[in-house]
Amino acid sequence: MKKLLLVLMLFTIAAGAYAQTGNFTSADESDPKAKAILEEIRKRFLSYKSLGADFTLDITLADEPTETQKGSLSQQGKKYRVEMGSQSVISDGNTLWLILSYNKEVQINDMPEEGEMDGAILSPDAMLNFYDKGDFVYYLTNEYKEGARTVQQIEFKPMDRNADYSKLRMNVNKATKDIISVEAFAKDGSRYKLSIDKLYPNKAFAANYFTFDKAKYPGYYIEDLRE
Repeated sequence: MKKLLLVLMLFTIAAGAYAQTGNFTSADESDPKAKAILEEIRKRFLSYKSLGADFTLDITLADEPTETQKGSLSQQGKKYRVEMGSQSVISDGNTLWLILSYNKEVQINDMPEEGEMDGAILSPDAMLNFYDKGDFVYYLTNEYKEGARTVQQIEFKPMDRNADYSKLRMNVNKATKDIISVEAFAKDGSRYKLSIDKLYPNKAFAANYFTFDKAKYPGYYIEDLRE
């Protein structure tokens, strides 16, 4: 569950933004160059009616080898679906289904409000306005060549000193304004990197793609946790 929430949080960063700085003390002090890049990314994402993405998640815990997992995310308006290994999350914008195939279990919840569930914003719609809320400060830290492309790095620092992450970093293709990857640096020494392998703008989805179909999960234990 936490890994899926982490994926959603990092996609939140990828399409909206988090923040880091050297000595900034207010979100108003964020780098205008970084904000201009983020605004371009936001306008591009807002122009899509739907979106599919293949991703790679690298998890590096202290003194442990890196664990790599592949997955996919689909989004249409406030509806979305994440598939990663034996876990899936489906949301129709109102209800959240967590499918745990390894123990044949489905948990049903109401859609969380912004800021709930370990700080993950579970609405891809909300991610487009994330950096405007004043919770983070951000700046353009680096620009370098990587093969034929130029990469821009934007780093983010949470204004809350009690946040779980010390900083986050977004890597952007300067020419196309595509998100290359997003990295989260936890205070316990853990690192999480979400690399976007392929984007599918305006992808078509079946009408029932963002709803849970009980018939497809025979023998699963279904726990309804909605209030």
